[in-house]
Order: sequence, then C-alpha cells, then structure tokens
Amino acid sequence: MSESSFTLLRDIGSLLLENGEEVRFSIDAYRGYRYVSVRRYIQTDSFAGATRDGITLTPEIVQVLAPLVAALPDDPKQIKDGVLGKFAKRPGICVVVSVGTFRGRRGVDLRQWQEDTVRTKKGIWIPLEKIKDIKLLFSATKDALNDAPPELDEF
Repeated sequence: MSESSFTLLRDIGSLLLENGEEVRFSIDAYRGYRYVSVRRYIQTDSFAGATRDGITLTPEIVQVLAPLVAALPDDPKQIKDGVLGKFAKRPGICVVVSVGTFRGRRGVDLRQWQEDTVRTKKGIWIPLEKIKDIKLLFSATKDALNDAPPELDEF
C-alpha cells in the first residue's frame, strides 16, 4: 500500500451518545506515523459515517493526557471547569484539553489551537456525564499504545 494512505491499526472502542451518534477512539497510521483518532460518527436515514467533529492526537499526548483524565472524579458535579492541559502537537500547533460548558451542557473539549492563540475548528466536545466511559477509553488507548506497534511498512 502507498505510504500516504490511511490505515486503521486498532479500534479501541466507542462512546455511545444520543440520536445515533457515537465517539470512536482508534489508533491509525498515515504517511508512516501512528496517531490516535477521536472522532464523532453518526447514523441517519441518509448518512452513516464519520463527521468533521474530531481530532488526532500524537501517542506522546495520549501518554500524558490519559493519567490526567483518569485522575478526574467519577462524579461530573465534582469536576471543576478549566484547562486540563496544553500539549504541543507539531510546530505552531497545540492541543488544549479543557472542561467547560457548551450550549448549556458541560463536557470535555479536545481542541486544536494554532500558534497558541487561535482556536481552530478541529476538535471534539464530549458530554461530561460520560466521564467514566471517557476515562476507560483513554486508559485503553494508552495501554494499546504501550503494546508493540505493528510494522507500518506492512501496510
């Protein structure tokens, strides 16, 4: 397969939301690099598949972020709003993970920022009432990244 093609290496799991929506965690490869994908999928009468809502994280970000998420209380009411962390993704791009309110609901926001000052559209918001599932998925992703990765040139 071409080095520039997308390859799903491992499906970690999904978080069921309302209205036929789900957030899927997976480990993928593109151009020879592994990354973690956190993306919203929908299923309607006219469409089934990935939406634009999502973000990719480097394995290094997940290794640091998973313990931070695991340390959050299981009760969403006990979680304070604010930034959990800011992580460099590549030069000029970082990922900010925060807890806050969007459209009247609290959630965890994973958002890509450009030059530390410009919030981009790349990201995903996950409802905070799913915190136990979020913690499990980040933990499973971290564990999967620690397993021996398949050789990327096999794909």
